[in-house]
Amino acid sequence: MRKINLRNIPEESWTSPKGKFAGFGKEVSIALGRKPTSMDLNERHPFDIEVARIAPGQTPCPFHSHSAQWEFYQVISGKGIARHKDGTEPIETGDAFIFGPGEPHQLINNGSEDLVIFVVADNPIGESCHYPDSNKWLVRSPERQIIRSGKIDYYDGEE
Repeated sequence: MRKINLRNIPEESWTSPKGKFAGFGKEVSIALGRKPTSMDLNERHPFDIEVARIAPGQTPCPFHSHSAQWEFYQVISGKGIARHKDGTEPIETGDAFIFGPGEPHQLINNGSEDLVIFVVADNPIGESCHYPDSNKWLVRSPERQIIRSGKIDYYDGEE
């Protein structure tokens, strides 16, 4: 059995260059020994788990869809909005939802307290992402690259 307590996992933060996107996360799977770049499925684990924290007024990433990845979300605390292909949906403590491959999504904390979410993703090998708002793609070949007709910055066209 592998075991870790969330209080012992360091919280990592990120912010886009102009500050439009920001968030915090605890990489539970990594703490449990997941090796994300390994091709050995015993080392990769069949899914990746993160506890994400989004501060009031923030969104962690641009609107995007995955080519092959499934993502399950469980709201632990707080309120916000899940943006999807048909618009937006309020989310709150206790809500669970899932996005499949090809379903664009984005989380936004429009509340007054932190939005804390449990995220489970299957992270398949060869995964790519599309960003509809800026018409670009994230591809791994083998390293992560953002492209339109050539390599561009991750936040290009988003801020």
